[in-house]
Amino acid sequence: MDHLSLVQRIVVWILPVVFAITAHEAAHGWAAKKRGDNTAFLLGRLTLNPIKHIDWLGTVILPCLLLVTGTGFIFGWAKPVPVDTRNFKRPLQDMALVALAGPLSNLLMALAWALLARVGVMIGIEAVSLPLIYSGVAGITINLVLFLINLLPIPPLDGSRVLTGLLPARMAWQFAKIEPYGFYILLALLYFNVLNVVLAYPLYLAQKMLMALAGL
Repeated sequence: MDHLSLVQRIVVWILPVVFAITAHEAAHGWAAKKRGDNTAFLLGRLTLNPIKHIDWLGTVILPCLLLVTGTGFIFGWAKPVPVDTRNFKRPLQDMALVALAGPLSNLLMALAWALLARVGVMIGIEAVSLPLIYSGVAGITINLVLFLINLLPIPPLDGSRVLTGLLPARMAWQFAKIEPYGFYILLALLYFNVLNVVLAYPLYLAQKMLMALAGL
């Protein structure tokens, strides 16, 4: 997509990015409802309507800045879905399942975008195929990035909730103490390019498999 203009790249990426981030949060709310907490449902957050989920910094400004600056690494976030763990029968374990639902939704969406790109390849008419292929590639990329980055065991990422649910109660309590510093840890990892190094190879392998599925 390097040959596309900035405006064309924004047009290609905007739908996959917004949909990936909002569906991720809706998946958290859906899983919470399944485990007994209706908080997100009652607040109207079990929807793919992006207006209900958009965080202007994480959903719009940051992805656009990353796209404009050409970092090659695009991600973002939406407003977190509220979850009341008091409604869960097993708070730590149920919260782990709720957390895992977000990244899994991104993995499923990456597959869906790969199939859309495959349709574009099969159609073979440039005016129709290229938008499908470009959007498919963008959808594969952003969803795989969100899938992988959210599995990292760093608060407030979903991986930290999953790890907390797997740890013994005392260790989980000790691990939770780093949460106030998690965002700063994440920013430091980004600044010093650690995230790129850690995620580059898994992202490459996952992209390679899905691009093959897409016929690219």
